[in-house]
Amino acid sequence: MPSYRGIVAAGLPGPLRLDRYVAEYLQVLTRSQIKSRVLTARLNGKEVKRSRLVKSGDRLELTWATPEPVDLLPEDIPLELIYEDEQVVVLNKPQGMVVHPGAGNHRGTLANALLFRRLHQGGLAAGAAFRPGIVHRLDKDTSGVIIAAYNDQALTFLSDQFKNRTVRKCYGALVHGSLAVPFGLIETGIIRDPRDRKRFTVSKDQGKRARTRYRVIRSWGTHSLLLLRPYTGRTHQLRVHLRYIGHPILGDPLYGIPDPRFPGVSLMLHAKSLRLILPGDQEPRTFETSLPQRFHF
Repeated sequence: MPSYRGIVAAGLPGPLRLDRYVAEYLQVLTRSQIKSRVLTARLNGKEVKRSRLVKSGDRLELTWATPEPVDLLPEDIPLELIYEDEQVVVLNKPQGMVVHPGAGNHRGTLANALLFRRLHQGGLAAGAAFRPGIVHRLDKDTSGVIIAAYNDQALTFLSDQFKNRTVRKCYGALVHGSLAVPFGLIETGIIRDPRDRKRFTVSKDQGKRARTRYRVIRSWGTHSLLLLRPYTGRTHQLRVHLRYIGHPILGDPLYGIPDPRFPGVSLMLHAKSLRLILPGDQEPRTFETSLPQRFHF
C-alpha cells in the first residue's frame, strides 16, 4: 500500500484542509484520487478526517489504496493524433468511440487503443499495469479534441487546470431553429432528471451551477450553426442547455426532437478546440480540429 510520511511544509498561508494540502502542495494524489483510493491520514499520531486542518510543522502520515487492476485489453484501433509527447497525447476522437470501458462497452474504447499504442511504442513493459489518464471525457456520440495523460504526474497537472476552470474549450453544434439573439450566456443549475435517470435537466435553485456561452455562426432559418464555450463541465451540459433555450442539438437521441428533413442524422456536436498548459510548459497551447464531414450537408 503506497504511503507518505513528512512534516507539513513551512510557509502555508494559514491552516489548510488536509485534502487540499495533499492535492495542491504534496501533489501525491488528486482530489478525485483522494476519494477513490480511500486515503487514510494520521496527524501528529492521531487518525483524522480529510477535512481536518493542518498547519506548518504538523507531522503527517498518509496511506492509500493501490487502484484495482483494470481488465483492459490492448486493441489496434486507428487514432487521429493531434499532438503527443512522453507525458500526454491529444487526439481527435471519432464519433461513436467510448472513452473508457464500462457497462456494455468493454472493447473498442479510447483506453484500449491507448494501451496498444503505449505497448507498441515501447512505453510499457509487456504486462505492466497501465491506466490511461483520461483527464476529461466526451460523450460517445461527441467527436473532437480530447487529451489523455500517460502518467500520474501529468494527470494531476492537467486535472488541476480542469478543476480550476482555466482550460478553454470550444464546441461546434448544429441546432434546431434560428436564435433570436446571436450571442448570449446560459446559466442554470443542472440536476439529474427525476423522471429519467439517464438524463439531466435544469433547475433554478438546485444542482450544480453550469454556464455556457454561445455565438451564432450561421443560420438557415430551420437550423443554426453555433460555437459554444462551456465555463463549467457538467455532464451533458451543452445538450441540456441548448434544449433548455428551445434549440436542441440536431440528432441528439436524449434531448433532441424528431427532424423529418434529417431522420437518420447523428449527434451534431464536435469539440473544436482545447486550450491549456502542458506539463513542462509555461504558456498555454491551443489544439484545434475542423468540423467533421457530417456537418457538411
